[in-house]
Amino acid sequence: TFGSKLNFNPHVHMLVTMGGMKANGEWKTYDYVPFEKLRKVWQTVVLKLIRRTLTEEEKRQVQPLLQRAYQSNDKGFYVHAPKQRGNVKAQLGYIGRYIRRPAIAVERIVSYDGEYVVFRYHDKTEDTDKEEQVTVEEFISRLIRHIPEEQFKMIRHYGVYARRAKKMSKEKVKVWQETVKRTLVKVKQRIRRKWKERIQTQTGKDPMVCAKCECYYEYKGEVCLEKGQLRVKYASCKTTKATLERMIRDLTGIEETKTRKEEKEVIRECKPANVRQAASQLCLFEM
Repeated sequence: TFGSKLNFNPHVHMLVTMGGMKANGEWKTYDYVPFEKLRKVWQTVVLKLIRRTLTEEEKRQVQPLLQRAYQSNDKGFYVHAPKQRGNVKAQLGYIGRYIRRPAIAVERIVSYDGEYVVFRYHDKTEDTDKEEQVTVEEFISRLIRHIPEEQFKMIRHYGVYARRAKKMSKEKVKVWQETVKRTLVKVKQRIRRKWKERIQTQTGKDPMVCAKCECYYEYKGEVCLEKGQLRVKYASCKTTKATLERMIRDLTGIEETKTRKEEKEVIRECKPANVRQAASQLCLFEM
């Protein structure tokens, strides 16, 4: 019932599920709330609740005020419906602290000199912190009107949260949890399957069987690309290595040659020492 300045500002906080449960126990999820319609519906419900609690004499007296409240708010009463922020555990912790907090925290009281009280509040219209000085009597009068009546329930539960629906909700939630559990098990089994099993399930063919000779594939070796050339990285035996090298030659049409290092060694061994020295000098001169 209190605002930031301890003024009388009655409002309702609601914790609503994003969905509902059907009669058969099936959970129906929704992720959209028509905001404009929600404001008008809230306005109609509040005004009807007020009229319902009044006697006929009181209705005649209050009717002009209710009519003015309806006409001056053509878009409906104010509704703040933000998106979900953070995880559920953090939100529940915040709500738990919020509903049990007092009208004003001690930290907000700046000073008290026996006659006046200075307290700090946040002005939402200007988004700034301000201070206000009031007399002790005014401060106490603002504070005590927010004390709830004895046995007044601050929190009420409806729908799946209601006490009478507790047993039914537990049973439906248990069925829903079992359904989700079975779904998760199936998903995990599908994820854990090997690529061979996944392909075999989709195509009906074993990817490890050759389509031409119908022989079963067997891991014998690997061929990788190194410095622009195909080379045998691993071979289980000499026969496999020779076969892979032959396949590389057939594929590229290039005969494997010795490395440049081996060729230099052969040339160095064939040339006399003085020729090697002259060639080195010639190379240095050319550079």
